[in-house]
Amino acid sequence: MIVGVHPLAGFDKVLHYTVPEHLRADTVEGVLVRVPIVNRLHLAIVGEVGAPRDFPIEKLKAVAEVVYPFPALPPDLLRLARWMAGYYACGLDAVIETMIPAAVRRGAALKQEKRLAVARRAADDELATLRRRAPQQARLYEFLAQQFQPQAKALVLERLGLGAAVVVALVKRGLLREELRRIERVAYADDWAEGELVASQPHALNPGQARAVAALESDLGTGKFGVTLLHGVTGSGKTEVYLRAIHAALAHDGGVVFLVPEVALTPQTVARLRARLEAIAPGHRCVVWHSHLSEGERLDGWLALATGEARIVVGARSAVFAPVRNLRLVVVDEEHEPAYKQDETPRYHGRDVAVMRAKLTGARCVLGSATPALESFANAEAGKYGLLQLLERVDDRRLPHIVVVDQRIEAARQRTLPTLSQRLVDGMQARFARREQTILFINRRGYSSSMQCRTCGHTEECDHCSIALTYHRTDETLRCHLCGHVRPAPVRCPKCQAPDIRWRGLGTQRVEEAVKRVLPRARVERMDTDAMSKKNRLREILRDFRAGRIDVLVGTQMIGKGLDFPNVTLVGLVDADLSLHVPDFRANERTFQLLVQVAGRAGRGDRAGEVVVQTFTPQAEPIQFSRHADFAGFAAAELTQRKAFGYPPYRHLIQHQFRGRNAEKVGFFARQWAKRVEEVFGQRLELRGPAPSPTEKIKDEYRWQLWYFTPAVTPVMPELAKLRAEFAWPDDVIEVLDVDPVNLG
Repeated sequence: MIVGVHPLAGFDKVLHYTVPEHLRADTVEGVLVRVPIVNRLHLAIVGEVGAPRDFPIEKLKAVAEVVYPFPALPPDLLRLARWMAGYYACGLDAVIETMIPAAVRRGAALKQEKRLAVARRAADDELATLRRRAPQQARLYEFLAQQFQPQAKALVLERLGLGAAVVVALVKRGLLREELRRIERVAYADDWAEGELVASQPHALNPGQARAVAALESDLGTGKFGVTLLHGVTGSGKTEVYLRAIHAALAHDGGVVFLVPEVALTPQTVARLRARLEAIAPGHRCVVWHSHLSEGERLDGWLALATGEARIVVGARSAVFAPVRNLRLVVVDEEHEPAYKQDETPRYHGRDVAVMRAKLTGARCVLGSATPALESFANAEAGKYGLLQLLERVDDRRLPHIVVVDQRIEAARQRTLPTLSQRLVDGMQARFARREQTILFINRRGYSSSMQCRTCGHTEECDHCSIALTYHRTDETLRCHLCGHVRPAPVRCPKCQAPDIRWRGLGTQRVEEAVKRVLPRARVERMDTDAMSKKNRLREILRDFRAGRIDVLVGTQMIGKGLDFPNVTLVGLVDADLSLHVPDFRANERTFQLLVQVAGRAGRGDRAGEVVVQTFTPQAEPIQFSRHADFAGFAAAELTQRKAFGYPPYRHLIQHQFRGRNAEKVGFFARQWAKRVEEVFGQRLELRGPAPSPTEKIKDEYRWQLWYFTPAVTPVMPELAKLRAEFAWPDDVIEVLDVDPVNLG
């Protein structure tokens, strides 16, 4: 038996090996093996069975070991890996390493414990003799005989005050058996989960939900691939529709992948799923999957899915690669979120990969959002996706009232630029008096976005990146949010030594300080990556906020979507312009999505909600459309502009990035490459650039970019990949293709 393998050894090539007789039963396509390469053993995935065409069979080496007696990459994932390697122009080995968790590849240790159980029943005379001659053995035997299942050896011996020799004697007599059992480390099954419990019984569906559930159940019954866009306003009960669809998939003996964009959303989603499964589908387990898990939790979750012990996985974008058996349903919640896009090789988009995986397995893919990505919405309008809409909130709750505050007028009225407008301050004080809760959102951490000297105009910038340093008051430092560079905050201007330093811009720390100033008795917490460094801190804050122990929550995008807090009646967007004025054709779309999603956190209980939006550009289309949650109107206006300029979704965009430490050299090779592409492709690709990236330097590397516009990616990628391989790139210039990018900075 001869197999071709894809080695995980830093090069993208198929190697062939013979399979020893004792390993042949377990060596199938997708199995993880160890093979000799030069003088070391390396991991590899079996990709094909058959002899090589141009290599003498007698010189082939043998497979050394089969790591797991089941495929680490089921056939659908192996096909998906090959598609990703071609579509995203990256090595197949890089894709496979992304699909298989590091804990699995490194062979992380299983957690095991010894357990004791009765092997056979002792006869009456045998037990009497045991009591007379070996009372300790009799006591241990009688204790275990009363148990319904094997007991942990260490705990039993500690409880009875016995030594290991007693066990050895009973095992020799054949009365006890000692077994080694794997202990599964289950994520989110600890004490913190108590604060995340939700109702386990399904509630009555409103007409819109009932139509959506019926349609999805019908689709799942066909066993055929299809994509459905579930467009529902915030608070319309999309999660309940997902849960009913999951139940239908399980009823058809299928597996489920449930993707969420942020780790912050995972505990609440897992709690809902586990509570529901326990009530209506006992025996089904839900595995958590994201990068913040321990190696043990990741390994045990992967094993549970790969062996079929569990059939449901919930997690961030990498959960799309979970080895779920008989996949029937893929749910992508908040499908519009940029967090689904990976920003390092392989630069895949979790939503698009989820659709392709569903296609390869004949599963149903459900994309859900209150503000769908315009690419998904355009596919639904064109008939490529089905469209289900939930236009009303559950229990006839009203959408929150949105008030737009013009900060230009506010600054003139208060004769200074306030962090919090008077309308927002009055609303917060009224909610605090009524024991209601407030969420304040600003998508920038730190205290101020820059430090500037009023005397000479000097601004402190990062030594390694072309951006200003952000001031953090909690530890009096200036920090770069791109490379992590840190330096003490100066008390005098480093250039002219003047003490007249001004801190410009807002961040979460400054907003938190302003809230404590106007609500000195309120309990205020900040939720951003700086405050969430301690393990379980995020879950602790969410639990306390849900329990009413926090009055005001200040945070970044991690609190802007998906979370459900019934007592929140006021949401404030402190600076709605942050995402609007950036060099990105998606700026309007991102701003609209952000406004609607954050506003949707208000009024999800019995009380009406209010949203205060602070902005210097109240006339901007995203802000005006968001006031009425008018997605259809916004989409029509934005898609008209996109079509006029040929931007996605009407054409695909491929971003070619070039970087290196020598700015002139990077620019030179970017221009030479662009000329070569024009010679080969002509009118088949539209090129824009090359030009320096908006953020020209990051981590001491200068960055240029070139854009390709094409009607379809698949036809051009093979030729583009061949051209890249033939081009004479210098060692100190790195080039990367990013297909369907979401961040153009």
